[in-house]
Amino acid sequence: MENKYVKETRSFKVSRVFPTDVNNHNTLFGGKLMSYIDDIASISASKLCRVTAVTASTDSVDFLHPIRPTDSVSLESFVTWTGKSSIEVFVKVIREDLRSGERKIAATSFLTFVALDEENKTILVPRIVPETEEEIKLYETAEHRTAMRKQRREESKKFADFLLTKFPWE
Repeated sequence: MENKYVKETRSFKVSRVFPTDVNNHNTLFGGKLMSYIDDIASISASKLCRVTAVTASTDSVDFLHPIRPTDSVSLESFVTWTGKSSIEVFVKVIREDLRSGERKIAATSFLTFVALDEENKTILVPRIVPETEEEIKLYETAEHRTAMRKQRREESKKFADFLLTKFPWE
């Protein structure tokens, strides 16, 4: 299987923040941003393997600065690491004040996708090759995130076994 460069997986999305996109604090709804993040990350994952890639987990969405109606919101995503069939994608969210031009990192997120064939079975994905300083740093730190992700998944499975599936009205 041929390797792919990170740059081959880069995806971008830019949106204006409208009044219907904000909450009672007059900032972009977190859920709206999370939807943007999952959407753009799925495109990067699919660019890597050119098959269906489904979200396996969202490790984190760290909201660092509010996004207001006077801002645009730009998302940049790219694959940072690959396993056998798993794909780690990083999403960087930049808010830009449309009046002053000031830009800040508003949020960051790591998501994991799994590549599937036509029968919804996992398939092997290409190895990712970082080139820039940013890409190399994210690639080098991926092993630690992968270990944390596996541990968290095991804890989530144990916790789910404890939870009830009966509705309160039953």
